[in-house]
Amino acid sequence: ACDPLNTETGINEDLVVAATLPFIDSARDGVAYLGKLVAKYGSAEGNGIIFSDKKDVWYMEIVTGHHWVAQRIPDDSYAVTGNRVAIQQVDFNDPDNFMWSDGIQEFVEKNHLNPDKYGWDFRHIFGTADVFDQHYNAPRQWYGHKVLNPSVEFDPLDFDIPFIMQTNHRVTLEDVQKILSSHYQGTPYDPLGHEGTEQQKQLFRPISLNRTQNSHILQVRNDLPEAASTIMWMSFGVPTFTPYIPFFGNAEDIDVSYRETPEKLNMDLKSAYWMYRTLSMLVESHHAEFSKEDLDYLKDSREYLYRWVNEIAPQVKGMAPSEVSDFLSSKTHEMVAEMAKRTKNLMAELVMHGLELSKLTFKIDKNL
Repeated sequence: ACDPLNTETGINEDLVVAATLPFIDSARDGVAYLGKLVAKYGSAEGNGIIFSDKKDVWYMEIVTGHHWVAQRIPDDSYAVTGNRVAIQQVDFNDPDNFMWSDGIQEFVEKNHLNPDKYGWDFRHIFGTADVFDQHYNAPRQWYGHKVLNPSVEFDPLDFDIPFIMQTNHRVTLEDVQKILSSHYQGTPYDPLGHEGTEQQKQLFRPISLNRTQNSHILQVRNDLPEAASTIMWMSFGVPTFTPYIPFFGNAEDIDVSYRETPEKLNMDLKSAYWMYRTLSMLVESHHAEFSKEDLDYLKDSREYLYRWVNEIAPQVKGMAPSEVSDFLSSKTHEMVAEMAKRTKNLMAELVMHGLELSKLTFKIDKNL
């Protein structure tokens, strides 16, 4: 009410990448540049944006028409959020690790927005804490910490689950995949599990949903040649059942199976989107019978794809910039074709297995 969103002509989610990325040289520059755009045009919506480079990760949260805060994630820490305001205590005496919109402290003071007697908790000031958060957002944050910090216990209904924490082990790509593809495995809240009551299984929104359009992990690997150091791992279908496929940031051409997606399923399954959607439906339809085969497929896929990245990326060292994109694009086409082959083979096996599970069967010796 004190600083309304500019829903008509303000910066929205669809504009952020195109309006920011071509004009910045670092993650910190990204925060500053987007902050200037928000100051000039206003924001159309609340947003959380991650800026990452080979040195830093900054997380920026826009909460009103013109106000925002960003925090640098410490090198020895990880951060988890679930579609709600995440940043907590802001240290305005630490500009190396915090950035903020001009006048935000005065804005909060003038409009009596800080509910706390002490401190300046961004989440308390600008965030929500309602029944929707408890069932839709906070549990996802809780499960992320459960995977990365299993010895630390939180309540999935807690509004003050930490944003940033340290853990006693290195966070792996597989850890992140496990979180993003999860449906609260190993807890009473798993809709596909056997531990909880029917009420518990429907209590919280899983991280991986049947309506997930894509799930992705953006990775910067400083141990690889710079031209092949940025990778987007993308999963189509329901991430619980489908693999994360690596795409190099400097491969300008993307395979036609990812570039073109028909509106409806075409049973030749040339579209990666529909191929992985179909696999997801097949596995979930007979989850108890098919999950082992799917898990084996996912494990084998990770082994192949991790090895593929480690074999292909070093080969760009010494290449001219004009050669890198063509090389990475060509190799990616080959990898995508291999994954399509593996996926369709699995689907064929599942269809045959499914036919054997049909109740429309009859054996004279058994039924007479």
